[in-house]
Amino acid sequence: MKCRIYRSENKPETYLYLADKFAVEDLPEELQQVFGEPRFVMSLLLSPQRKLAQVDVSTVMTALESNGYFLQLPPKTPTEEQITQWLS
Repeated sequence: MKCRIYRSENKPETYLYLADKFAVEDLPEELQQVFGEPRFVMSLLLSPQRKLAQVDVSTVMTALESNGYFLQLPPKTPTEEQITQWLS
């Protein structure tokens, strides 16, 4: 499955995967406003065997098939309390 990946200018570490035949203009209006101006990162061929850095490829592929897009949010950063526990 071929897709295009865009990064958000408004939201750091936020990426949008679009199915090959899905246009940015097809996104829900609210998502377009929050995401801001999309900046093209790359085209990618997804398959069940492919590994992605932040998210499971099957989750992305399912979303692309059903919605035409997948929104990857920034990873959650640990709270101070969690960091303190790790250091103890």
